[in-house]
Amino acid sequence: MMNALILAADSALRTLWAEPRASRPNPAANVATPNLTEQERRQSGALMRVNHVGEVCAQALYTGQALACQSPALRRQLAEASREETDHLAWTQQRLHDLNDRASWLNPLWYAGAFAIGFAAGKLGGDTVSLGFVVETERQVEAHLQSHMDLLPAADLASRAIVTQMKADEVSHAQMALKAGAVELPAPVKTLMQVAAKVMTTVAHRV
Repeated sequence: MMNALILAADSALRTLWAEPRASRPNPAANVATPNLTEQERRQSGALMRVNHVGEVCAQALYTGQALACQSPALRRQLAEASREETDHLAWTQQRLHDLNDRASWLNPLWYAGAFAIGFAAGKLGGDTVSLGFVVETERQVEAHLQSHMDLLPAADLASRAIVTQMKADEVSHAQMALKAGAVELPAPVKTLMQVAAKVMTTVAHRV
């Protein structure tokens, strides 16, 4: 148990304060983006900040779930999904840098909340409920990313490339959780998750 706690603490420190390293090429690496206006740059920066917060939360959620997980096989699946989310974290952080923008100042708060949800889901509901949270989270993130495709400036091809790949990965994570035996969450829980996500994205857009 002590080793698991050390790994969880290490994950938090790496997510919040270390430079994330992607295992896959950045989808925006070879995408030529025309010069953006100042308004377009600010719009893209705010949206990518929200996406970066989502990846911070994904790391926390998977770490909390893995800590509470009973199945070694499921723990390995969560670790694999977490590695892909690390790619997303690195890509969005790089894009924020390219846009001369910053990450959310409240990332430690977002991480703590998502970790608590992931750990509680695994401890109180077991592996199938924990997987249900993965499915619902990824479905909501997929819809959220699709909405960003409508909000990103048309000229920001680099951000669009990143969001497109992230969206495909989130679909894959949801499918993984369904195959592993995820249960459907009750409607009130889904609604509560949507409300919490709305608060997070609204605040992170500015702070």
